[in-house]
Amino acid sequence: MAGIHNEEDLSVDPDEVDLGLDSVFIEAPRPPSPEATFSIFQGSHKEFRIRLVGSHPLWGHHLWNSSLSVASYLEQHPSLFHNQNMLELGAGGALPSLVAAESGARKVVITDYPDPDLIQNIEYNVQENVGVARKGNVAVQGYIWGHSVQPLLASLQDRSNTNPHLNEDLFDLIILSDLIFNHSQHDALLKTCHLSLKPSLTTSRSSFNDEATEASSTASLLTPSVLVFYTHHRPHLAHRDMEFFEKARDQGWNCVEVVTQKFDPMFPDDPGEEEVRATVHGWLLTRSSR
Repeated sequence: MAGIHNEEDLSVDPDEVDLGLDSVFIEAPRPPSPEATFSIFQGSHKEFRIRLVGSHPLWGHHLWNSSLSVASYLEQHPSLFHNQNMLELGAGGALPSLVAAESGARKVVITDYPDPDLIQNIEYNVQENVGVARKGNVAVQGYIWGHSVQPLLASLQDRSNTNPHLNEDLFDLIILSDLIFNHSQHDALLKTCHLSLKPSLTTSRSSFNDEATEASSTASLLTPSVLVFYTHHRPHLAHRDMEFFEKARDQGWNCVEVVTQKFDPMFPDDPGEEEVRATVHGWLLTRSSR
């Protein structure tokens, strides 16, 4: 679900799409969906062939630039997830999760809205892209942002763990790729992150000289983190996108921009400054305590 609209959907405000409430999308009858499409990501160690649903109201039928950027960032910073637990929200084609699963993550939980087309497509991508020896480290679930995280955490439970001091039943890394466009869901996304991320065991941001030092420090990359990657697909609403980070800071999160990457714009004919629509921003969120 890493994206915001069909090319025909410019008149639709995504805030009006109920992604996080306990409800079902009710649509008028529509023609059969187009055939699925495939996109290729050439990773540093293998090629990933990502199937995308042919069409979907939650925009899961695109492999978004932010997803490509997150996948590359994970390959460059394996300490974020290696032998760690990772959660992806609104995963769409689930490329970042597949990269992490193939590169040594302990457990990867991949989620999107509990729609059969989306979930079955993620399951297909896991089956086709994750090696047999690692498939058992991957779980796919439908999940609505802001709801109970217990079903997510249940996938992490290790009955053989008898050490009460090992807090393995929470996540070390959470991925949000092209989700903050949905302004009405900022609180729900932050709630899920708060409830499911491990507490930090490192020092708070005040111990760093500045944000740039923190962003490049090994310690910050080893701290339980949330990666938030996005593009301002609607430049006139960029300030609304950034309200996510204002809310996060108010809730005690440390927010540092770690990536600025240019791509070809996904929709060249869309309104707004093209350079803004072609730029992916990546932020690393950490906190000093739960």
